[in-house]
Formats: sequence, structure tokens, C-alpha cells
Amino acid sequence: MVAEYWSRRGFLGAGAASGLLLAGCGAGRGARLRVAVTGKGRGDIRLLFKAAGIVPKGLDLQYSEFQSGHLVVEALNGGSLDLGQMSEIPPIFAAASTIQSFRQIAVLHGDVNNQVVLVPKGSRARSIADLKGKRVGYVRATTSQYFLIRMLEEVGLGWDDITPVAMSVSDGAAAFSQGALDAWAIYEFPIQRAVATDGARVLRTAYGILSGNYLVCAHVDALADPETAAVIREYLALMQQAFGWAAANRTEWADIVAQSIGVPRDYVVDQFRRQSASFELRPVTDAAIASQQGVADLFFAQKMLPKPVDVRPLWDRRFNDSIPKRD
Repeated sequence: MVAEYWSRRGFLGAGAASGLLLAGCGAGRGARLRVAVTGKGRGDIRLLFKAAGIVPKGLDLQYSEFQSGHLVVEALNGGSLDLGQMSEIPPIFAAASTIQSFRQIAVLHGDVNNQVVLVPKGSRARSIADLKGKRVGYVRATTSQYFLIRMLEEVGLGWDDITPVAMSVSDGAAAFSQGALDAWAIYEFPIQRAVATDGARVLRTAYGILSGNYLVCAHVDALADPETAAVIREYLALMQQAFGWAAANRTEWADIVAQSIGVPRDYVVDQFRRQSASFELRPVTDAAIASQQGVADLFFAQKMLPKPVDVRPLWDRRFNDSIPKRD
């Protein structure tokens, strides 16, 4: 994990040097917000802010990088983060434990075609059914584990019908590239890199399985502090502004993402063309809560949770009125 500090002086100095547009009203000056960044490319909010010309004026932001959402939840529970994003799944595993030091305060709805099962170049697999008896990598307690279970169920297979290999994103990328995996359930930028550099092929996307709901979570202490809560409100508005820019400027955003993750631009353009939805923040709704509950029920039915989980206590609607609708 790499930590990076963007103080008001440092960030505004960088923005002035590059002619960035100032944004934000400066609420909550003096409160530091410790924010998680998960993944690279379009998953890096710092990159998106810069591309969109958004400088969080007056906000003292400390960014830390994580490879997956369950690590973000661990950091939230450990008290080293104030705000982070992840899928519906990592909080479910936290809810089955004794510590839940966070609340889910907004929904980030977006693409599910960036969640796939990859097979190596030359693989004879043509459907998920062909993975029976094969070594399949995935990231524990993330969407990749969930959609892999669902895909197997759809073809009459169970978790025991494959050899599942839980790996971090970086370890999975190395194992897949070296031919140690027959398939890899993975998300976001590693897909384009594996296709571009290893000749990998998408066996199936998670379209029709995943809800497209990703979650914004905040530490309970940050929510309890009025100044930090004010910063979170402003930060959510800036996020929505940035996602709106990305949706309206796909060509420019694709150029930036491609350079960031080191793959040919055409691969990113193709990903954007195929996306099931552009990203936007949405308020907490009963439908979002029900969606996560359905995921929790499946994991319990699969005996991957020690007890049934009620996700309702994890949700907090206090920011619903401060999430602007996207134009």
C-alpha cells in the first residue's frame, strides 16, 4: 500500500501549474480526509480529477492505494481510512465478523462488463462449463468470487467442481501470465493488460449477474465528526462531477487511461464502447439494500459465511440529499 498526501497547498500548487479548474466551496477546511484508491486507470479517482480539471479546493486529502475492496474494508475497520469504495461483497464478510467500523453512504453505479472470466491465449474453453476440473484464480471476498459462483451455478457446476485459487490481483496477474491458471476471474485494468500483453480472451462478462452497484463507505468516526462529514459531502459532489466529465469525454478519458495502465489506446476504447453503464453516484435506496442482501444470502447458502448476515445496519442515508443528480 502506498500513501500519498495531497495537502491544500501542494494540490493547488500543482493545479495552478497545469491550469486546472478550481472546484468546491471549501467546506470543512482543516479536516483531513483519508481516502482509498482501488486499482489503476479509470479506478484511480486522482487521475480522473486531474483529467476533469477538478481540484478539491480547501480539502486536505490523503490517498492510499489498495488492490481490492476487502483490503479497503480491513483498513476502515482498522481505523486507517475515512472513505473508501468497494463492491457489495467485502462489507458482507465484515458484517459476519465482530467489527464493522464503517457505514455504506452512497452507491456508485456503473459498468459490469469490466468484470470477466479470462482464459489464456490458446485455451480451448468456450464456455464456463469447460472450466470443470480447471484451476481458476479469483480475489477472495470480491465480485470476482461472487460472479464466478453464479456463473458456475448457471451451467450446473459448483465451487467444488473447479480448483479455485484465491490470489491478490498482482499475484493473479503473474500466475495467469505464466500459465499457472486455466482461467482468471478478475476486474478492471488487469483485463486490458492481459488481453493486450498475453493474448488473453474474455470467456464471459458479469453482465446479467452483477447489479452494477459499488459502494462508498465511511468510517463511523468520520461520520460522527461534523467537520469531516462536511468534507465528505463536498467530496461526494466532486466525485459526481468527475464521473459526469468521464461520461461526456470518453475519447479523451480513454487516452489518459491507456497511458496510465500502459496498454494500447484501442483496448481501452473498446472497453468503454462495451461498458454496460457509465459511472455515477446514486443515493441509498431500498433497492440497493435488497441487492446487497441477495448477495449476502448467496454466500451464506454456499457456506462461505459463518452465519446469516443482515446488511441493513450497514447502510446510512444521511448523504442522500447531498448527492447531485448527474446532468
